[in-house]
Amino acid sequence: MKSTRRAKAVPRKVKPPLRVSAKRIVAVAERAIRKALREHKRAGNPIAVWRDGKVVILQPEEIEA
Repeated sequence: MKSTRRAKAVPRKVKPPLRVSAKRIVAVAERAIRKALREHKRAGNPIAVWRDGKVVILQPEEIEA
């Protein structure tokens, strides 16, 4: 039979929000994108990109990484 009593809530320490600049976020994102492109090219996998309002599939030899 289950107990109907609730466990006491344990107060949690609240961490202050991280302060990261937009410049840093963009730099990390660009590095991750370059890495993903290199990995796709190396593995021989095509990628999809957006060009002139359309989705275009690039073959591995067309990927600029």
